[in-house]
Amino acid sequence: MSRQRSRRVELPPAQENIEKLEKVVNEGNYYGAQQMYKSVSARYVSAQRYSEALDILHSGVCIQLSYGQVTCGAELALLFVETLGKGKFVYNEEILERLKKIYKSFPRVQLPQHLWDVDDMQQLSENIGTAKTRVEGCSSFLKAAIRWSAENGANSNGSPELHIMLAEYIFSESPEVDMAKVTYHFVKGHNPTKFASTLVSFLGKCYPGEDDLAIARAVLRYLSSGNLRDANILMDEIKKQVESAEVAFPKTELMQFIGYLLRTLERDSLPLFNMLRANFKPSIDREPAFNEMLDDIAERFYGVHRRNPMGMFGDIFKLMGAE
Repeated sequence: MSRQRSRRVELPPAQENIEKLEKVVNEGNYYGAQQMYKSVSARYVSAQRYSEALDILHSGVCIQLSYGQVTCGAELALLFVETLGKGKFVYNEEILERLKKIYKSFPRVQLPQHLWDVDDMQQLSENIGTAKTRVEGCSSFLKAAIRWSAENGANSNGSPELHIMLAEYIFSESPEVDMAKVTYHFVKGHNPTKFASTLVSFLGKCYPGEDDLAIARAVLRYLSSGNLRDANILMDEIKKQVESAEVAFPKTELMQFIGYLLRTLERDSLPLFNMLRANFKPSIDREPAFNEMLDDIAERFYGVHRRNPMGMFGDIFKLMGAE
């Protein structure tokens, strides 16, 4: 116990180390500074001076990222979240603001909208590689922060604000946007108006045939979690925003299905729900995940138990278990 106390006394206030380490970074010794940030913050963690360890790591993340050192910054960002867990910090607005500052420190570089418009393919290849590193680094940090928040005071799915940050970064910075991931995190973010803005932006630059799939995926994702209200808000907002953005709203059979589905779920009409699935099967089958989400919707809204995913083999295993 006395050793631990002496160790605490020996450590100077965190600000002294922050200033020293910032000087090392400013001199261009990014790798050397990185090792020092890790070792110095670890000493404060060992002494259970978690708040000061967080101050050191937060400073390190922001200054490394300000110099474009994404790999270094992302590593320290993960250590920051890890220290939140070790120190048993509870999720609150103050910590959210610190996480938000780290998120905003990750670089953003505009890639060309259409890759085939670029003349210098070598430069493009380098830019794509750099963009992937940025997205992977920021995503790893935010996913860790979401897990921490879910375990320490935010709702069971993690902080909605952090989900939105992750969705926005994936959408704006990915060389090839995975709209399924963007959708997943926006739905967890509980902000259909902001999600609608992102979808309208996507409609203006996506490939033919991707527009209605993106909208349908978003609506079905809300519905599969039982959230009819936000699904309706999303559709209303998209229709409003496409007018001001001068973007065409897709008029396809899939969009007809989504419109009918939203109205059907307002009432207790399982036969009509099943009829819609049958009549619009070719459109629904354009994306395999749609049928799975519709099974979830049937269970949530009408109490229909999902089919065994293993089919006949699942039934055989059940019988074997019964014996």
